[in-house]
Amino acid sequence: MANRDIYSVEKMCQILNVSSGCFYRWLVSPEPAGAQRSKILTDKIQKVHRDSGYIYGSPRITAELHKGGNVVSRSYVARLMKKHGIRSKVKKKYKVTTDSSHSYRIAENLLQRDFSADALSQKWVGDITYIHTDKGWLYLTTVIDLADRKVVGWSLSTDMTAENTSVSAMKMALKNRGVRKGLIFHSDRGVQYACDEFKSILSDNDIIQSMSRKANCWDNAVAESFFKSLKAEMVYHRRFIDQKSAKLEVFGYIEGFYNTRRIHSALGYKTPKQVEEMLLKKEKLAA
Repeated sequence: MANRDIYSVEKMCQILNVSSGCFYRWLVSPEPAGAQRSKILTDKIQKVHRDSGYIYGSPRITAELHKGGNVVSRSYVARLMKKHGIRSKVKKKYKVTTDSSHSYRIAENLLQRDFSADALSQKWVGDITYIHTDKGWLYLTTVIDLADRKVVGWSLSTDMTAENTSVSAMKMALKNRGVRKGLIFHSDRGVQYACDEFKSILSDNDIIQSMSRKANCWDNAVAESFFKSLKAEMVYHRRFIDQKSAKLEVFGYIEGFYNTRRIHSALGYKTPKQVEEMLLKKEKLAA
């Protein structure tokens, strides 16, 4: 015979020093409330992780949870992720391919690792990287605005000529964003940025050129960081049968994810699109 048939629930709870309310809640949901909350939070973590393409780690996932009204610490999120095997994609090392063996004049390093900007088109940075396909190499050139970290110009080519790399990406940036007086463009010392063809497009648009010190990747850390993210989050997890398939994936990553949906710690866990909209609104109010 069950004890409940002999003693009242209230009496048993009194003896065991347990409230009757807790007992009845346990009857409805025997699992501890803390365990239930952890399960719900884990489901939310898995959704954010999945929506990011399995890219985000605990800091970005925590930021996204906060946006959804979930007050939780990064350390607790990290513990749940570890417990359930939720991991961000592992980053691989980036290989530098800059060709600075040329006789063109080198510009002064005006940026001096100051990657801050409080308005659009104050400071742009550019760089070139490679992507392997089964049909040969594909070269990606980018122009990034430091104010919102948006890739405002980019080009994909099968050769390393200035026309198809630095010049092409800069033309897109000029079309997409335009120039502000005093705009600085910073890059490494590669021939694509030092050549007369590229310097001419800068001069024609009153853009001031700046270059990194020799063999110093930290002087162009934002551009380097973008390529590391691109490769870790997409390139290293794909096999491209040809340049065409690679181009489609790169386009999707830049325009469909990085510029519009990927949150950045340097932007206070906002997306480039969100920061762009904020800065444009600020400019409009100040006009």
